[in-house]
Amino acid sequence: MKITDLRCTVLGQNPVVRITTDEGISGLGEVESSKSYLKPHILFYKQFIVGEDPTDVERVMLKIRRLGSFKPWGSAVSAIEMALWDIAGKAAGLPVYKLLGGKVRDRVRVYNGGVRFPMNGISPEDYAENMRKMKAAPEKFSIIKQGIAFHGGRIATVPEFFYGDAQRGGFHPNRGPLTERGLKHVIACVEAMKDVLGDEVGLALDCGPGWMVPDAIRLAKALEPLSVMWLEDMLTGDYVPYVSPDVYREVTRSTSTPIHTGEQIYLRQNFKDLIEQHAVNIIGPDPCDIGGIAELKWVAEYADLHGILMAPHGVGDGLLGLAALVQVSATLPHNYIAFEYPVGRPDWWYDIVEGLPDPIVQDSFIGVWDKPGMGVELNAEAARQYLPEGDEDFFD
Repeated sequence: MKITDLRCTVLGQNPVVRITTDEGISGLGEVESSKSYLKPHILFYKQFIVGEDPTDVERVMLKIRRLGSFKPWGSAVSAIEMALWDIAGKAAGLPVYKLLGGKVRDRVRVYNGGVRFPMNGISPEDYAENMRKMKAAPEKFSIIKQGIAFHGGRIATVPEFFYGDAQRGGFHPNRGPLTERGLKHVIACVEAMKDVLGDEVGLALDCGPGWMVPDAIRLAKALEPLSVMWLEDMLTGDYVPYVSPDVYREVTRSTSTPIHTGEQIYLRQNFKDLIEQHAVNIIGPDPCDIGGIAELKWVAEYADLHGILMAPHGVGDGLLGLAALVQVSATLPHNYIAFEYPVGRPDWWYDIVEGLPDPIVQDSFIGVWDKPGMGVELNAEAARQYLPEGDEDFFD
C-alpha cells in the first residue's frame, strides 16, 4: 500500500486531514478548532509522505516528526500521525487500540472541558451558577474543569487584579504578580465552585499561563483544604514554547495541591525533564499537539514509571480527535485519570460524523468501540455543503 495524496480542508474551524492510498483506504485526522490557519502548514508535509506505506506509521513519522514544534506547530504532524493510524487499523481490520498494544479498560473516563455555558460575570456567585449548570449536564461528568485568573481573557475585567496592564485578546497574553485583592478573588471563586460541587464532582482549574512563582505557591497552599483535582498551566502552557521544569518543581514541592501542565508540549523529548525531575504531579499532553497518539502513549508510560499522573488535554480536538482520544486512552496505564472531552462545533459536526455512540458520554464514561481504524468516518455527502471554496474535491 502506498500513500497517493495528503489533503486538508477546514470544516467549521477545524482543519481536517485526509490521507489517500492506492488501495482505496483513506485515513482522517483533525486539528484543534483554534488553528484554522494551519492548512498550508499541513500541506507542506505532502512532499515527504507521498509514496510511503502508511501502515509503517513510525517510518513515515521519522520523515516529518523533526519538522514540527511546540503548539501550534506540532498539530500538523499530529493530525497526519492519527490519519496514518486510521489507515493502518482499517487495513488490518482492527481498532487502533489493538495496534497500540490492546486496551486495559473497556470504557474511558472523560472530564468536562467542552460542555460550556456562558458566564454572566466574574463574581464568585457567577462561577457558582456556571458550575451548577455544568454539574447538571446530562453527561454527569465526575470532573469539571474551569478557567480562572489569567486563563480565558476574563482578567481584563477584574479591577486591580495584578500589577500590570491587562491586555485584551486571545492566546493568554497576560502575566505578572497578583495583588492581594486579585488572589483573594480567585480563592473566593474557587470556594464558591466547590460549595456547588461538594465531594460529588472533582474540580480542576485551568489557571494560566501567567502566574509568578510566589503567587502560584500562595494559591496552591490556600486551596489545599479544598482538594481540587489540579492547578493547570500556572507558569507556562498555551502557546508558550518552553517547559520551565525547574520553576514548576519549586511550586510542586511546596504544596499538596496537584500541579499540572503539558498541553502545549511537542514530543517526548520535551516531557523528559518535567517527568524525570518530578516537576509536576500530572501531565496533560494533547494528541493534536504532542505528535500524535503513539507519542502520547509513550509519554504516559514513561510518566507512570516516575509516579506522575496523566490527564490528556483535548477540548478543541473535535469529534475525529475525540475518537483518537478514546482509542489511545483505552491503552494507557493506571496513571490515567481522564481526558478532556471535546465537542463538535458548529453543531452540524454531529450530522457529518458517523460511528460515535449515542449518547457519547454516560456517567462521565465513553465505551470503547471495536470498529476498524479510529472507528468513525465523515459522511461525504452530508459534509460537502460545509467545504470551503476551493476544496470541493476533498472527498474525491
